[in-house]
Amino acid sequence: MKAVALTRYLPIDDPHALLDVELDLPEPGPHDLRVRVEAVSVNPVDTKVRAPKAQVESTPRVLGYDAAGIVDAVGEAVTDFTAGDAVYYAGDITRSGSNAQFQLVDARIVARKPASLDFPGAAALPLTALTAWELLFERMPYAIDGGGAGKTLLVIGGAGGVGSIAIQLARLAGFTVIATASRDETAAWCRSLGADHVIDHRQPLTPQLQALGLDAVDAALNLADTDRYWDVLGELLAPQGHVGLIVEPTGALKIGDPYKAKCIGIHWEFMFARARFKTEDMAEQGRILARVAELVDAGRLRGTLTDTLSPISAETLREAHRRLESGRTIGKLAVAGW
Repeated sequence: MKAVALTRYLPIDDPHALLDVELDLPEPGPHDLRVRVEAVSVNPVDTKVRAPKAQVESTPRVLGYDAAGIVDAVGEAVTDFTAGDAVYYAGDITRSGSNAQFQLVDARIVARKPASLDFPGAAALPLTALTAWELLFERMPYAIDGGGAGKTLLVIGGAGGVGSIAIQLARLAGFTVIATASRDETAAWCRSLGADHVIDHRQPLTPQLQALGLDAVDAALNLADTDRYWDVLGELLAPQGHVGLIVEPTGALKIGDPYKAKCIGIHWEFMFARARFKTEDMAEQGRILARVAELVDAGRLRGTLTDTLSPISAETLREAHRRLESGRTIGKLAVAGW
């Protein structure tokens, strides 16, 4: 089968950073689906895993952590899916990725794709939807059914992949959402997704919030730069507020006052944790994706795909990585077709 892989970790402008390869067709284990991949999307985790380092792989490593496709075969323990089902999923960072014609994925972290979306649109959703959902409604103490009513949520990095879903989920939960964006087009995107207010994260946040009549916020999602906004969020969060984080800090964080004084909850989200550690509630990811599909098909949640490249190849995926590393993408970028 065709696949896009790496053996060395190189800058994306190096033509050997990602390579077209031929691999054997994988055989599903007891809990696996074998999926014929129709579309994938690219996330910051793809570029971070691929980033230059001295490590060399003895066999080609396939990246890719979002996909939509058709079930081709099922393992003997699988009961919820059959060949021919259209599915979507974010996969498992410890296994071979989605940048291949066929991929094995544990059925427990898979759901049927939204019927109202095509394969690229569906492939753009899983990783970001799971990250935003788990952060807001599982790590942080809120519920999608009214859990944010009367509360304010600050979303730093609102126009990114996770931010684009988080804004929508927070609005469904009843939050007043203040998103950050630094360009006219990204600010417009955040407003189109339901943000009540948009402020510029390149400028001091406190005076911008005060201009909106806010001296504090009840919760914040820092989806962009954990270190840069750590101190200011400690000041801006209300007593007994909550902060959600997804980006590894570059240095040590001071978790004492004002975080301690205010009893601020600090919540980390890593979407791959359940699959990586085979947690007892691993199947919750499949259930979340099924709920997301229902919301999309009901018109309550909007897809975040803004561009699709084709075909799935080393050249095209290098371009996708290059665009993502520019820091100027809005929403999600998919790659479709072989």
